Amino acid sequence: MELPVNTFKAAIHARRQQIGLWCSIPSNFTAEILANSGFDWLLIDTEHTPNELANVYSQLQAVNGGTAHPIVRIPWNDAVVIKRYLDAGVQTFLIPMVQNAEEARAAVAATRYPPKGIRGFASAARSSRFGRVKDYYSKCEQELCVLVQVETQTALDNLEEICAVEGVDGVFIGPGDLSASIGYLGRQGEEAVVTLIEGAIGRITKAGNRAGILTPDATLARRYMAAGCVFTAVGSDSGLLVRHSEALAQSFKAG
Repeated sequence: MELPVNTFKAAIHARRQQIGLWCSIPSNFTAEILANSGFDWLLIDTEHTPNELANVYSQLQAVNGGTAHPIVRIPWNDAVVIKRYLDAGVQTFLIPMVQNAEEARAAVAATRYPPKGIRGFASAARSSRFGRVKDYYSKCEQELCVLVQVETQTALDNLEEICAVEGVDGVFIGPGDLSASIGYLGRQGEEAVVTLIEGAIGRITKAGNRAGILTPDATLARRYMAAGCVFTAVGSDSGLLVRHSEALAQSFKAG
């Protein structure tokens, strides 16, 4: 049995735009539906949702065979948490609240076996297809993708150093926390915030790394893509459910 190819990692390293959707609903049923909707990637969130490892495991199974590559945002930059999700078969991680190069290196180290890192050994986990992938331990690194999230002014101050960390495949800008960090809580669309983010995307690109972001605002998404963003989430499952259900109800109740 062959190790699954990380198509998302290959695409962003080739600078091919990858359009994604945020999955806040902790359901394998909705994940399976969305995996075949045409998106390049789905972000399965465990930081700001009531989602846990056992449920993520079933979501990973549900999206298998769809067009979308699953990315998991873990709740914190924690080596033990990363180890467990690696064994569950996660190939791409989004690590929240990375503030400096040291924290970025710790995130990468948690995904690597010794001597490069500190990942623990498991002989029959889903990651190796229960031991069926030949030479998994020597091959897995090339298909693992580490995305780190910068979402404060402190992280922006250290941006080039974070981008330079070996093994960091992408740098994701968190517009919500970043806007709060610079005094614009809940106002991600303010021009001062947007301009700062566009500048950060340019800095990430100039540093030789790859930028990502989430925004449900189509105009902003296109601005960030034009600025150099190569993995762009353009909405969320919960957002789609809220807005479209409201619109449907209103279309029948109005007048």
